Amino acid sequence: MPRARLNRAAIVAAAVDLVDAGGAPGFGDLTLAAVAGQVGIAVPSLYKHVSSLADLRREIAIASVNDLTKAISAATTGRAGPDAVRAMADALRDFARRHPGRFAASEVAARQDDPLDAGLVAASAETLAVITSVLRGFDLPPEATIDVIRVLRSAVHGFVVLELGGGFGLPDDLDRSFELLVDTVTVGIEGLCLKDSGRQ
Repeated sequence: MPRARLNRAAIVAAAVDLVDAGGAPGFGDLTLAAVAGQVGIAVPSLYKHVSSLADLRREIAIASVNDLTKAISAATTGRAGPDAVRAMADALRDFARRHPGRFAASEVAARQDDPLDAGLVAASAETLAVITSVLRGFDLPPEATIDVIRVLRSAVHGFVVLELGGGFGLPDDLDRSFELLVDTVTVGIEGLCLKDSGRQ
């Protein structure tokens, strides 16, 4: 990369590439030295564009969350109910397989009260809005929406992390297992809606 073209966006883009190249641990293993080597400059020169490794990690997390949101949105547009949930889960898994480092970066929780995390808070809010839209077809009770989003995220994240880490050693079909996981969660969501309806 020619030095004359270096700017903050180019540094972040190079760091994102490094993170993905490093696989699932890529985000956690990132160093300023590695980024400097990637773009062909000395580490001190990076400070013209980013203030610290934490600053760079934050920018990577924002870019990763935005990319994941786009993937979910594209996969679920025009779908509703269980079909939308399955499409979203498949999109999350596919994103993690293609961009393991970026997926790890997208899991960073924004600190709501930290001004430095304002960009990540905003990006995460967009993701939340898309997922909330996916769940709208279930007519969930409002107080249960965040709980359901956490359940979905935990289920898919847990499966994906185990898969990426080689945690499933048996030869049985992983796609079938993932489909069962998503179906089980979806049935649970539908049951929650029915339960709430019965109280009316």
